[in-house]
Amino acid sequence: MYLAQRALRRAASAATVALLAVAVGCAPQPEDKATATASGTSAASCAKGTLHTKTSGKLTIATDEPAYEPWFKDDKPASGKGFESAVAYAVAKQLGYAKGNVVWQSVPFNKAFAPGEKTFDFDINQVSISTERKKAVDFSSGYYDVRQAVIALKGSKAAKAKSVADLKGLKLGAQVGTTSLDYIDDVVKPTQEPAAYAKNDQAKSALKNGQVDAIVVDLPTAFYITAAEVTDAKIVGQFENQGGTPEQFGLVLDKGSAITSCVTSAVDALRKDGTLAKIEKQWLSEAVDAPVLK
Repeated sequence: MYLAQRALRRAASAATVALLAVAVGCAPQPEDKATATASGTSAASCAKGTLHTKTSGKLTIATDEPAYEPWFKDDKPASGKGFESAVAYAVAKQLGYAKGNVVWQSVPFNKAFAPGEKTFDFDINQVSISTERKKAVDFSSGYYDVRQAVIALKGSKAAKAKSVADLKGLKLGAQVGTTSLDYIDDVVKPTQEPAAYAKNDQAKSALKNGQVDAIVVDLPTAFYITAAEVTDAKIVGQFENQGGTPEQFGLVLDKGSAITSCVTSAVDALRKDGTLAKIEKQWLSEAVDAPVLK
């Protein structure tokens, strides 16, 4: 029954995306963006502060609300505190935009990578790069390599899981539209249909209230949840990356954006000069290693 439900859910989702993608593909494209995309972005067009942004002289960056730790500190994306806030400002600086010329915008997680023209220059919100999502949006190169992790209440049956097989009979939950939910569907393949939540807060509440046995989130978020939010929970373990390629978070841009290559070059430069590693060490340092579930 669950497999049939999952197939129907995915088929409906794929059909919706396909229809939206066709509509977007048929929409007229501004001449300057179309020309830039077709010919490739030149070095001159990436000159500091001269990008073809949504608002001239400004860089509009989006993320979800609330903005969770450790990615953002105290739900304040504009503070520069928290891993993704710091990365966003580092990219902005690399592109020639001072902090005062960065404008933040609230965009729901799923909407960030849905088909359709965007109101932001790029979105930063733990969005994993995937082939399916690339059909609707552009991505920069990856700014963070991530693994997915399982959280369960201490002393529960789920907390004793040592392998993926041990998770199959459990009621699992994750935020809708995330790689976390994909790992439940594609790696665990549980016998019960997983619970999908609009926000991680809802998934955490479900765990605390015993509505699910365990939830799946990215590893840094798992460390924060168990240390500061659900302290009677533990990290059961982390999943291996699938297909030998590390899962990466990328900055999300309009499909065919004239600034995609510029933003990618900025991320690559920050990785090469050690800035990304420095920011990661500051905001995502982890006290313990989570066991790998195989």
